[in-house]
Amino acid sequence: MENKLTHFNASGEAHMVDVGAKNVTQREAVAEGRICMQPETLRLIMQGGHKKGDVLGIARVAGIMGAKKTPELIPLAHPIMITHVDMELTPEPDRNAVHVQATVRCVGQTGVEMEALTAVQIALLTIYDMCKAVDRGMTMQDIGLLAKSGGKSGTWRRTA
Repeated sequence: MENKLTHFNASGEAHMVDVGAKNVTQREAVAEGRICMQPETLRLIMQGGHKKGDVLGIARVAGIMGAKKTPELIPLAHPIMITHVDMELTPEPDRNAVHVQATVRCVGQTGVEMEALTAVQIALLTIYDMCKAVDRGMTMQDIGLLAKSGGKSGTWRRTA
């Protein structure tokens, strides 16, 4: 693991990392998170009874859009030509939650970790937005990177 923050230059000023000399490789990142809610809120989502429509379908599209818009939201993120975004939104009745997992791929000179994490966050925020009228106490949690592959650092997987 590198022991320096790469988004700061020698003078300590924020800068965009120069990826121009990096090899172009197939890159993938997988991130996850969940939103916990009242049982009745999850029931409305699962039965499609929410007055705003298909909550999970809209959150899936929002997550894909979030991945694509990451460089507009994260100041030092590179614009990346994403080749694939897969969003899995899974109701978890035993936890009164919806689990969101995003897989993002590209062929490029920098990874897609930020895109995967942004996709998860935007999907979770969309669920919150669509359901806040019936449940303002929802919480987003367990958000993090599960795995990444490609590039000089190769494959990494969360172990816990």
